[in-house]
Amino acid sequence: MATIINLEEIKAIVKDIDVVAAMEEGFIHYSNGNTVVPPVGELLFEEPKGDAHIKYGYIKKDAYYVIKIASGFYDNAKLGIPSSQGLMLLFDQKTGVPKAILLDEGHLTDIRTAAAGALAAKYFAPKKIKAIGIIGTGIQAKLQLEHLQKHTPCQTVWVWGRTIENTEKFAKELGSDYNIQIAKTASEVAKHCNVIVTTTPSELALLNADDVQKGTHITAVGSDTQDKQELESKLLAKADIVIADSIPQSKSRGEIYRAIQDKAISENKIVELGTAIQDSKLQRTNDDQITIVDLTGVAVQDIMITKAVYTNYSAV
Repeated sequence: MATIINLEEIKAIVKDIDVVAAMEEGFIHYSNGNTVVPPVGELLFEEPKGDAHIKYGYIKKDAYYVIKIASGFYDNAKLGIPSSQGLMLLFDQKTGVPKAILLDEGHLTDIRTAAAGALAAKYFAPKKIKAIGIIGTGIQAKLQLEHLQKHTPCQTVWVWGRTIENTEKFAKELGSDYNIQIAKTASEVAKHCNVIVTTTPSELALLNADDVQKGTHITAVGSDTQDKQELESKLLAKADIVIADSIPQSKSRGEIYRAIQDKAISENKIVELGTAIQDSKLQRTNDDQITIVDLTGVAVQDIMITKAVYTNYSAV
């Protein structure tokens, strides 16, 4: 019978896992062709607004394969429940026998996304960070900021959200660990910050090319469907380096997809994250460069974090 691991157990276990290192290993496997990761399964909902993604795959010659179902329903806050939901399914790669059901309610998706953001900043953020900008006020906004502190620490933070009420609440929840400034616009965030993370489900660009100063690194995590967009396409054209977590996925979703559709950039400009982190020549080489990492979320991230939780759980 498959082991069932509940949310509280998962939260306790994941605290002791170096998730950034796990993501780095996973992306290297992915870009080196050592994984089987089919296209994302997707359900889009209108009433209420939401989406569900099915991501699945395996690392070749590994012990397991993983199927992940994760959703985001953006009116859930009105019901007093988180917008993110979901679960992870772990199977024996040699027999297909179910080994574990991780009832994570979307938590592991949130954590692996934040860890990928930290990994992106580790390799592409400028050496001297003036301030971190956070676009959005949800759980991903908070987790991205927390995970950035491991490799790219900075306590000066500018935040912009769609409503002042949400932004003030978010700033209060972050507490006294940070020096929080509330921006009136997303462009004001860009004026003060040279590391920016965008975390919203916006379908209209929030940051324009003219907003962003030289030397800025941007990690975009909100745009994971064809319809979402947080960055003006001209901004990707302006960037010196544009990184995709998955080049195949960037052809159907995310900021890169929109920029190519708008003919602002060509596919030749794109480098895959797992390739770039193995080659220093593909990383930031000076503090004047504008760098953008587009994270649409790849199944190998779910494989790595699910394996790590199950392995640690089984070792207890």
